[in-house]
Amino acid sequence: MQTQLLPVTPSALALAGTLIRAGELVAFPTETVYGLGADALNADAVKRIFEAKGRPGDNPLIVHISAVEQLSPLIAGAPSPTARRLMDACWPGPMTLIFPKSERIPAAVTAGLDTVAVRFPVHPAAQALIDAARRPVAAPSANRSGRPSPTAAAHVMEDMAGRIPLILDGGPCDVGLESTVIDVTGETPRILRPGGVTPERIAQICGDVQVDDAVLRPLREGERPRSPGMKYRHYAPSGALTIVQGEPGAVVAAIRRMYDDALTDGRRPLILALTHRLPAYGDRRCLPLGDSADEMARAMFAALRQADALDADILFSEAVPAEGVGLAVMNRLERAAGFNIVSV
Repeated sequence: MQTQLLPVTPSALALAGTLIRAGELVAFPTETVYGLGADALNADAVKRIFEAKGRPGDNPLIVHISAVEQLSPLIAGAPSPTARRLMDACWPGPMTLIFPKSERIPAAVTAGLDTVAVRFPVHPAAQALIDAARRPVAAPSANRSGRPSPTAAAHVMEDMAGRIPLILDGGPCDVGLESTVIDVTGETPRILRPGGVTPERIAQICGDVQVDDAVLRPLREGERPRSPGMKYRHYAPSGALTIVQGEPGAVVAAIRRMYDDALTDGRRPLILALTHRLPAYGDRRCLPLGDSADEMARAMFAALRQADALDADILFSEAVPAEGVGLAVMNRLERAAGFNIVSV
């Protein structure tokens, strides 16, 4: 299969809509990361997502809509007052809500769960694709399963060339991390996957919020994932990644020592560092991650892909406090590292 890479134009969107209706896959930009879309109501099309990505079948997908009115046929019953408050405040935007699902949703979308995850993206190209398809679009990130999520069309092409017919190029993604996933089936909203809509923001809207304890730990044996990104090693570069956390001076010293030891052992090390700390690492190979959690969110996945381009076989990353957007950054980094964390 030849994969076309086209800018977002009316003709490209028309082609994308035709492909989705025909049961094919289309990669498209959102404000978070690039998505790999299929007709959410077509079980065979949804299965092609799993095949193209090499994605395990027990990892549920998110259904994307382009208007709040499209939600009703996808869920069982009406949204709760909590869900309504969040929808009014944060949709369209980088927030996914989990509802009881309607019978229209194929089991392949939800990994057999009785709930469905729904998002209303703010990105105009994502909305235009859904409108052109004239149906809800199921879409995980448009990368091979386990790889760093794509924040540019070139990243999608790296992973999906020859696997899908079309990639819509809408430029770099603004947020850089997948959406916040919130379970609104109970009275108190529960964050299953952190993202750009932070716990602090949700608490402002709803008065309370819970963060699932699996956000910063691996799932236990037999524990079922209720959201994308909960179970498997995700976002990972080819090289082994270690996160080093603690007092900044101690972190720099520890990373310098581990880098030098790896070099002595004949490895190809690389450091992921906050930009203002780069001088502390001297002439060691480094990639900058910005100077805040927000900047790190936008830079992290591209840096992990660049590490592969640089043929790094062992990586050492600084950490940020797990608060605000930093919670989402650490959630992704820890899964990329397989929870290989050193405290100093």
